[in-house]
Amino acid sequence: MSYSLKFVFISMQPSEEIKSRLDIVDVIREYIPVKAAGTSFRALCPFHHEKSPSFMISPEKQIWHCFGCGRGGDIFSFVMEMENIDFPEALRVLAQKAGVKLARQNPKLASERNRISDILDLSARYYYKVLTETKTGGKAYEYLEGRGLTEETIEEWQIGFSPDSWEDLLNLLRKKNFRDNEIFLAGMSVKRERMSGFYNRFRGRVMFPIRDLNGSVVGFTARVLPGGDEKQGKYINSPQTMVYDKSKILFGLDKAKMEIKKEDLAILVEGQMDVITAHQHGFKNVIASSGTALTADDKEKPLNLQRGQLNFLKRYTNNIALAFDMDKAGEMAAERGMKVAMQADMNIKIIDVPNGKDPDDCIKNNPEGWEKAVAEAKPMMEYYLEKTLKSLNVDEVEDKRKAAVKFLPLVAELNSKIEQDFWLKKLSEAIDVKEYALREALAKVRPERVNAQTEKSAQARSVPKNREEKLSETLLALILKFPELLEFVSSRIQPDQFMGVNNRELYRNFIICYNNNTGEEHDNKERKLNYENLRAWLEENKKTPSQFKLLEELAIMGERDFYDYEREQARTEAIQILIILKRNYLGSRMKEIEKLIGQAESSGENEIINELIKEFKYLTDELKRIDINGEEEKNN
Repeated sequence: MSYSLKFVFISMQPSEEIKSRLDIVDVIREYIPVKAAGTSFRALCPFHHEKSPSFMISPEKQIWHCFGCGRGGDIFSFVMEMENIDFPEALRVLAQKAGVKLARQNPKLASERNRISDILDLSARYYYKVLTETKTGGKAYEYLEGRGLTEETIEEWQIGFSPDSWEDLLNLLRKKNFRDNEIFLAGMSVKRERMSGFYNRFRGRVMFPIRDLNGSVVGFTARVLPGGDEKQGKYINSPQTMVYDKSKILFGLDKAKMEIKKEDLAILVEGQMDVITAHQHGFKNVIASSGTALTADDKEKPLNLQRGQLNFLKRYTNNIALAFDMDKAGEMAAERGMKVAMQADMNIKIIDVPNGKDPDDCIKNNPEGWEKAVAEAKPMMEYYLEKTLKSLNVDEVEDKRKAAVKFLPLVAELNSKIEQDFWLKKLSEAIDVKEYALREALAKVRPERVNAQTEKSAQARSVPKNREEKLSETLLALILKFPELLEFVSSRIQPDQFMGVNNRELYRNFIICYNNNTGEEHDNKERKLNYENLRAWLEENKKTPSQFKLLEELAIMGERDFYDYEREQARTEAIQILIILKRNYLGSRMKEIEKLIGQAESSGENEIINELIKEFKYLTDELKRIDINGEEEKNN
C-alpha cells in the first residue's frame, strides 16, 4: 500500500515579508474584540484584567501597546505573548496566516526541532488518511461513529488510525528523507531490543493528535480498538520529546482558548473524548490535562495539573471548573494538581455531573443537564468540605480530628488570609471546634511551596510617575505625531529639563537622529523625523531595549491622544507643556541654590555666595521671561 502525501519542508525567512502581507489589526482582532478610536484601535488588554480599555493598536505603524501593563511590540511580539511561544514558532503561525511558504532549499539545514515537528505533522496526516480513505481504517471509523463523532469532527480534530504494522510509518518517513534517529527523537518509533533497527511505536490504534497552543502536532494519544490487544494498556501516549512536554500541554487548548477567554471559564475534564464530544455539541471551552488521565480504564488516575499547564491557561482565564468521576472527587481534590491551581491563585469549581456519568455520556444524552451542572458548579473548598464531612460523624472527637487533618492542608494552600479565615470559620461551625484551636493546628500545617511570585510582585512595585514626567512623555508623543515640532521645541528646551532618565535620553536621540538625517543640500521643509527613521536609527546605534519600548509607547500615545489635532493645536499644546517643564526645572534649581547659599554662609565663602546670588537672579528673570514669551507664543 502506498500513499501520496504532499509535504513541504519549513524554513525561516525574513519577517518583513509576513509583516507586509498581514495587518496587525486583523491579526489581533482574531484574538480579542477591537474598536476604532480615531486613527488607532482600542481594546481591553488580554494580558491583564482591566475594566477600561488601555490596549492601543496603531495600523499606521503596525505596533501595539498597553498603557496598563506596559507590554507592547509588533505583530510577532503579540502572537508570542498571546500564545506563549518563541519567535520561530510565531513565525510559523503568521506565515500560515499570510500564505508565505517557508521552504528550505536544503533539508539538511533544517533545525532538529523543525524536523521533529515536520515528522509529527506528516504522521498525523498519514494516520488521518488511513482512517478515512482505506479499508484498514474501517473498523476504527465505525468505532468513532459509534461514539457519536461526526465526519466533520473527525476531520477537525484530525483523528486517525495506525495500521497494525511494524514499519509502514517508518518506511513512509524514510521516503521523505527523514533519518531513523530523527523519527525516534520525534517519539514515533521504538528501538529494537535484541537487534539493530526500529519499529513503529503505535500499531492498530485510534490516533488522537495532541497539539500545542498554535495548533502544531506535538504528540499522540493512541487508543486500542475494543477487543484489541491491551497488553500495553488501553491508552498509550507519546514520550517526552523536544516539542512535547506533558507538563505544558492541555489537550484542546488550541481550539478552546478564545472561547475560554470569552466565557472567562475553562472546563477541565479527564478524557480526550470528553473534550471532543463537548466541542461537537457547542461547549467549546472544554479541555483536558494531556496524557495524565488517559490510563488503562479511561478514569484510573485523577487529574494532575502541572504549573506549566496553568501558566498557559492563566493567559485566558483565572477560573477553572473540574468535571470528573463523582466517586473519586474527594481524592482528586486532594491531589497535587489541585493545590497547584490554588497556588496559582486560580478560582476552582467542581461540576457535579448528573447521574455520576462522565461528560462524554452526559453531553451526548443530556446536554441541558450538562449546561445546568456547569452553571451550578460549586467552589472547590465548599465542595471538598462537604465531601470531607459526608464520610464522618462530627459528633465523635476522632472524626472531628480527621476532618481537621483532611481539610486544613487545603486551607493552608490558600494565598489569601481572608479566604483562610473564612474557611476556618466554616470548619469551626461544621465540627463545633473553637476557631483558635483550628488556627493553632493550621499554623503547624506547612503548604508545599512558598509563593515566590507574590513575593516578587511585592518587591517589584513600580514607582508612580509624577506630573512632570508624564508631561515630558506627552511632549515626546506630540513630536512623534507632529515631527515638524522638533525644531521649535529643541530651540526652547534642553534635554536636562525633561523629567525621567529614559525621556531625556530619547529626546537627545530625537535631536541627534534629526541632525544626522539633515544634510545641507536639503531644504528645511524636507527635514523629517518619523517613527520608522527613529527606530532604524536606534537599531543602527544599538540603543537599549528601554528606548525601543518607550518609542513604541509614545508613538501609540500620540495617535491615541492627538489623532484629531491640527498643527496649531499641537503647537499650542507643546507651548503649554514647555512652560510647565521649564518652570519646574528652574524652580527646582532655585531651591538647590537656596540650600547652597545657606551652606556657603555657614562656611563664610563670600565669593561663592555672590556667584550663587547672581545665578538665582538670572533664574528669577528667566521665569518671568517664560511667562511673557509663553503668552506671546500662544497668541502668535
